[in-house]
Amino acid sequence: MKPVTVALVGAGLRGTGYTEYALKHPDELKVVAVAEPNGQRRDKFRERHSLPDDMVFDSWDALFARPLLADAVIICTQDKQHYEPTMKALEAGYHVLLEKPMSPDAQECIRMGELASKLGRVFSICHVLRYTAFFQTLKRLLDGGAIGRLMSIQHNENVGYWHQAHSFVRGNWRSSETSSPMILAKSCHDMDILLWLAGSDCTHISSFGSLSHFRKENAPPGAPQRCLDGCPAADRCPYYAPHMYLTDDTGWPTSAISDDLSYEGRLKALQEGPYGRCVYHCDNDVVDHQVVSMEFANEVTAVFTMSAFTHDCSRTLKLTGTEGEIRAAMEKNEIELTRFDTGAKQTISLQRPGGHVGHGGGDFGLIRDFVKLVRASCAEQGLTSARISVQSHLMAFAAELSRLEKRVIRMEDF
Repeated sequence: MKPVTVALVGAGLRGTGYTEYALKHPDELKVVAVAEPNGQRRDKFRERHSLPDDMVFDSWDALFARPLLADAVIICTQDKQHYEPTMKALEAGYHVLLEKPMSPDAQECIRMGELASKLGRVFSICHVLRYTAFFQTLKRLLDGGAIGRLMSIQHNENVGYWHQAHSFVRGNWRSSETSSPMILAKSCHDMDILLWLAGSDCTHISSFGSLSHFRKENAPPGAPQRCLDGCPAADRCPYYAPHMYLTDDTGWPTSAISDDLSYEGRLKALQEGPYGRCVYHCDNDVVDHQVVSMEFANEVTAVFTMSAFTHDCSRTLKLTGTEGEIRAAMEKNEIELTRFDTGAKQTISLQRPGGHVGHGGGDFGLIRDFVKLVRASCAEQGLTSARISVQSHLMAFAAELSRLEKRVIRMEDF
């Protein structure tokens, strides 16, 4: 059987990470083209996948101007650059795998889904958590009645102080205006997981939260605009950029600050780019803590808490049912099930990969499923098809509206 062929639009960290699947499983997936405006990234990707020069493009317009080049495209551009290439890809005849969030515009999310359905294309969203062994085990336990009827879910997303500073204060997702709100950019994963675990439509939602810490009035006395400009708090500030990025570790997140990861390249990035700025003097506006309360049609209630102010980047949950409870920690790959009738405790320890890297194995699980869907042309049967993902996106949009207007949102009205 021939491998599914794919073109990548956007050769940043997410896109290059997904397409590593083709190098590990060449019998299933083959990358045949790339569209990327950054020349260094474009050249690096071409070499990595041995692409001929005529299959390397500096824009998605140039790629889609050619006759159909592959079975599918993976689109990993920035949030506000999802809609146009997705619509063009669907119209051109490609199946599409789109990075989350679908779009910061609710109407664009709906229109993309409608076009894919009309044309019969596979259109999946990168909600990778559904493909992790961790969350699939939780789902299997709930569906199997391990704790009786599910009553409530407490879900914590511990962003990590360093991750917040990197991605949501200094980085690409710092601004609702230029990217999307935090609940969409970071936590649409979590809205999707809560929808999946609850097993029913969300009927009501409310949210509170704000940007409270990463503001100029909280800067240490005398802190300059950039960390390297003689900050008096350098020795005690956990966000001091050189301590984060000028170490021997050039993995993520350091790998995101420059295409040149030599010491000189990283130093220049801190001197000139966004990642060298003081976290209290950035142009960020997304929240650094938020809580969302939800009610579902089957009477399940859920509370989601996102906080920047944690040491680890992790997700933890407590699920309560009529016959027992579950405590679960994704970073540890551990699930503890307690039954009320016997008092017995069962600890399920899952094998790595887990935690943050590769989203607990979810990245490759997503690609594997997408390949199967494309081969079978199963447009509506994917675990994260647009038809399903639109629902959790609308939950995120409603949560943000609730936060801004401080009112409960009835999802049917929304």
